[in-house]
Amino acid sequence: MPKPKHFELSKQTYKICFCCRRKFKLAVAEAPKEIKALFGKYSENDVMTASYLQQFLVEEQKEEKVTIRDAQGIIDSLRHLHVFHHRGINLEGFFKYLFGDINPPLPPKIEVHQDMDAPLSHYFIYTGHNSYLTGNQLTSPSSDVPIINALQRSVRVIELDVWPNSSKDNVDVLHGGTMTAPIELIKCLRAIKKYAFSASDYPAVITLEDHLTTSLQAKAAEMITQTFGETLYIPDSKCIKEFPSPNSLQKRAMISTKPPEDVEGKDMAQKSTKDSINNEKEATKTQKAPEYKRLIAIHAGKPKGGLKEALMVDPNKVRRLSLSELELEKAADDYGKELVRFTQNNILRVYPKGTRIDSSNYDPLLAWTHGAQMVAFNMQGHGKPLWLMQGMFRANGGCGYVKKPDFLLKTGPNDEVFDPKDKLPVKKILKVNVYMGDGWYYDFHHGHFDKFSPPDFYVKIGVAGVPADTGMKKTKVLEDNWIPSWNEEFEFPLTVPELALLRVEVHEYDMSNSDDFAGQTCLPIWELREGIRCVPLYNCEGEMYKSVKLLMRFTFVSP
Repeated sequence: MPKPKHFELSKQTYKICFCCRRKFKLAVAEAPKEIKALFGKYSENDVMTASYLQQFLVEEQKEEKVTIRDAQGIIDSLRHLHVFHHRGINLEGFFKYLFGDINPPLPPKIEVHQDMDAPLSHYFIYTGHNSYLTGNQLTSPSSDVPIINALQRSVRVIELDVWPNSSKDNVDVLHGGTMTAPIELIKCLRAIKKYAFSASDYPAVITLEDHLTTSLQAKAAEMITQTFGETLYIPDSKCIKEFPSPNSLQKRAMISTKPPEDVEGKDMAQKSTKDSINNEKEATKTQKAPEYKRLIAIHAGKPKGGLKEALMVDPNKVRRLSLSELELEKAADDYGKELVRFTQNNILRVYPKGTRIDSSNYDPLLAWTHGAQMVAFNMQGHGKPLWLMQGMFRANGGCGYVKKPDFLLKTGPNDEVFDPKDKLPVKKILKVNVYMGDGWYYDFHHGHFDKFSPPDFYVKIGVAGVPADTGMKKTKVLEDNWIPSWNEEFEFPLTVPELALLRVEVHEYDMSNSDDFAGQTCLPIWELREGIRCVPLYNCEGEMYKSVKLLMRFTFVSP
C-alpha cells in the first residue's frame, strides 16, 4: 500500500535546543464545513452521481452549459485516486475535485475567446523592455536567453537596442552608454524567429531603438529579411490610417521603430551648421537605406513640442508614441482625456524611467486605465508590478493580447472619453471566500519559514484597478499549521471591473523579522469563474509552485 501524502506530517518535530524537541500534531487537509454541506445537498446516501454533480456545477459553479456527460468525465478523471463509488464520488472525491488542477479560477486555456479582428490599437499587448538584458541595466550581459524566456511566456513585443559593433562593420544589441556586454543582432533575430510563436500564434513585434549608421541600417534590413522571410509583415504603404488586426497577422513578425529620416533629422539638428556643403551631404542620408524603411510596420516618433503636441491625433495616419513612466504621470495629470483619445487608434508605449538601474518596474495600472497598449516591463525585474503584468495577460487564453474594454475605445455624444479619476457608481461586488491552503510542506524545506515550529500563514487579498477600486485586506494569522484553514469572506465593490485585477499573496508571520513570502497570484477579475475554485500560487519570479494552492470561492452580486 502506498503511504498517504500526509504521512510525513505525522512525524514533524522541531528542535528547540540541544536536547529538546517539540512535536506538533498531524495536519491533514480536510474539507471545510461549507463543502461538506454542499456535498450533502448534492448527494444521496453519501454518493454524488453524475446527475448531482452536473446540478452542482450549474447551480453553484455557474457553469450553465455543462452536461451530464461532462460531469461523468470529471468523475472518471478521479478514479485513479480511489475515491469513487461505482455510481459516483464520495465526499473525499468531491473535495479532491474542487481542490484539484481541473478546477482552475480562470477558463481553461483551450482557445482565445475575445474578438481578435479589431485593429492592434484596440488591445493591451504583452510588452518587454530591453528584452536582451539578463539582469540590471548597467552591467549585466546581453543574451538571447531572456528573449526566449519572454516569448515562451507569450510576451509579444521584444525590444532591441541596436548599435554599431566595435569595428563599425556589423550590428550589436546592447544598452548604450553602459557596461552591458553586447550580443550580435543576428543571434537575437534567430532566437525570435525560432520561439516567436512557441506560446502564441498572434503577431510578434520587434521594437528597435536605432543607433545605426545608414549603411548598417541597410545591413540590419538584410538580416531581418533573410531571417524572417515570408513571416515578416511588410505594409503596402508607409502611411496607414488603421492598424491591421491580430487575426490577420497570425504567425507574423513586425518591425516598429522611427523611420530613418526622423532619426537623421534629429542628428542633423544637433550638428554644426558652419559647413553648408557638409549639411547637404547629411540631408541626402535620409534618402538612403530604403529597404530598411520599407520594413517598418509600426512607425514610431515623437513630434516636436510638448506632451500636448505629441498626443495630437492625425486622422490620416496612425503611429506609435513612446513615453517614460514619468512622462506618462505628467500626461495623465495634465492631458488625461487626450491620452485616452490618442490610444483609441494610435499605439502608446510606456517604458521604465532611467533611474531603474536594478531592472525594477512601475505600476502598470495608470497606463492601462488610460488605454496604453504597450506597457514595457523588465521581465527579469521581479515584484508586485510584474505580478500585475502577468495577471493581466493570463486573460484571453494567455495569448499576449487582451482586448481593451469598449469604454476606452469610444467617444461620447459630447466628445467625452473615459476618465479613470471619475467617481463612478459601483457596478458589481466581488465576494471572495478564502477557505484554506495546502502544499507548502511539499514545496519548501521543513525549516524554511521557522526552524522551531510549523509556519504561521496569513493571506493578503485585494484589487488593483482604477483608484476607487484599489485596496488590500488580510486574513487572521493561523499559527503552527502547514495546512491553514481561514474560512474568511471579503467584499470588494468594483466601479470598473473590466480593468480590475485580483491580487492574492500569502505570507508567513515573523515576530522578529520581516514576514516571509509564501506565494502569490494575480487574476483578471473580468474572467474569474464563479464558484469554489482551486487557485494555484506562484513564486516571486512568476513560476507556478508544484503543490501550493488555495481553496477559494468567488461570487459576483449586484450592489
